[in-house]
Amino acid sequence: MTLPSVTPSEVRTALLLRQEIALLDVRHEAAFATGHPLFAANMAAARIELEAEARLPRKDAPIVIYDDGEGLVRQAADRLTALGYSNVRQLDGGLRGWKSAGYELFQDVNSYAKAFGELVEHRRHTPSLAAEEVSAMIADGANIQILDVRRFDEYATMNIPGSISVPGAELVLRAGRAAPDSETTIIVNCAGRTRSIIGTQSLINAGVTNKVRALRNGTIGWTLAKQNLDHGSNKRGEIGAIAGGEANARDVAYRAGVRHIGFAEMAALQAQADRTLYRFDVRSEEEYTAGHLTGFRHYPGGQLVQEIDMAAPVRGARIVLTDNLKVRADMTASWLAQMGWETCVLGGGYDGTLEIGLPLVIPKPDPSHRYRRPYEGTDIKESAMQAYLDWEYGLVEQLRRDATHGFFVI
Repeated sequence: MTLPSVTPSEVRTALLLRQEIALLDVRHEAAFATGHPLFAANMAAARIELEAEARLPRKDAPIVIYDDGEGLVRQAADRLTALGYSNVRQLDGGLRGWKSAGYELFQDVNSYAKAFGELVEHRRHTPSLAAEEVSAMIADGANIQILDVRRFDEYATMNIPGSISVPGAELVLRAGRAAPDSETTIIVNCAGRTRSIIGTQSLINAGVTNKVRALRNGTIGWTLAKQNLDHGSNKRGEIGAIAGGEANARDVAYRAGVRHIGFAEMAALQAQADRTLYRFDVRSEEEYTAGHLTGFRHYPGGQLVQEIDMAAPVRGARIVLTDNLKVRADMTASWLAQMGWETCVLGGGYDGTLEIGLPLVIPKPDPSHRYRRPYEGTDIKESAMQAYLDWEYGLVEQLRRDATHGFFVI
């Protein structure tokens, strides 16, 4: 049976019009990272049974699959069909067809979130400090607090000396406790650039009175500047919101176009069978495990912004976020909305019966098929780190050439 096809131009039109479409690259992640359309999501053909039902919740959503001539499309289509997906097509000409049409290819993973982060810095002139400047401040005993916005396991692997782990969406909720003195300079770091830019700008957007700066180029920049990293740290930031944090976070979400809904509206969204609906609980894993709203998948807010292509491959779908303390959902939603997602925050529900249990965990790809991020681990070549930074610096111009993103920055 011949698999129906769709042209690159038709895919591009769907993206521009914000129509639902899941553009899936069915190669292994390592191959995907060498080049793909901006809004393509990776779902290797061999992993479809592991990933599809969590990442593609609506079985009749429009799905377009492609490879680069490896012969994986038929296998992927058969697997999707066997799982009940009924609207599967192939990209005419595959990746080569996309290139032949003159359209852009983006390298790496989570590319459009990283490109968005670069656009935020470009538009808002997000302030930053070089590794050498921060190192000198540490040596001088300056009044600073370094907040690491990566996942805790990344922080524990390697971190800036003296830093505290405060994963991205937790910043507005915890920075008031981490830096109670308004004269303290808050320095936000990640491994590279994106999460530190978004984290720094989150605090600025939410009106923190402290001076806030991103550590330019994160632990990569720190390493390239020949500064030492700590290993095995376990300092976690405790809850203590910045002054006015809850109200300010809600205002930031409002300015980004986020809607707040109740359970009646939530039920109405769920009843719309012709739209894909993603539901995410953006709290910590411990909070989620202790009790969560039924039907919500766990995805910490900072990682959700960074990995939205992995979490929600159906571009044009709706997203609903929940958080019993509201702040994290509002700040996360504000960024997703600026990235072009129709995003809502669900209020309430935590005083009723909650589901107890661990989050769904999708196994990582086999190491031989996985793309080795230049910002993870402690044994990456400096040349690879620098090449990665150089690539990120060029993303704003590449977004301009591609012209499908639809991002805005408040």
